[in-house]
Amino acid sequence: MAFAGRAGYEVVATFKETGSGAKLDRAERRKVLALAQARQIDTILVTELSRWGRSTIDLLNTLRELESWKVSVIAMNGMTFDLSSPHGRMLATFLSGIAEFERDLISERVKSGLAAAKARGKKLGRQAGERPKSDRLAPKVIALRAEGRSYRWIARDLGLSKNTVADIVKRSRLSSASKTGAAP
Repeated sequence: MAFAGRAGYEVVATFKETGSGAKLDRAERRKVLALAQARQIDTILVTELSRWGRSTIDLLNTLRELESWKVSVIAMNGMTFDLSSPHGRMLATFLSGIAEFERDLISERVKSGLAAAKARGKKLGRQAGERPKSDRLAPKVIALRAEGRSYRWIARDLGLSKNTVADIVKRSRLSSASKTGAAP
């Protein structure tokens, strides 16, 4: 926001992508592209070029698409891409190649680290039976359910999903049934 203010840009909307940069179908980017296509924006400000497009082909295609709508892309370091000039196309190709290389290096390092951890005997991923948040909130869920609250209300109130609430209640019923010897 401070960068946009200093540069004199009017901020229409702010988007934060939480998906992987490697995926081409990202919800927040689709929203930005929809604004561009509707001619509601004329500039897209990104923190860095690699946040907008991680593959060379994807980046160049979206930059060309944006150019056809007269929308420029500005990275926080101040770079702009005017794809109507040969210099702009060359610069975009060069930088997108570096971004793709960077993504591939990160992916390689992560895979290497996971393989090394596995080789040392480290168990990866969520371990069976571990439910820290739902186990911690189980007594509250059971108490609220005993008061007659709905699964949705409990989920919203405690910051859980409705399915997590249902699982907690189900485990509680099964636990109670096994203690009393009754059928669940």
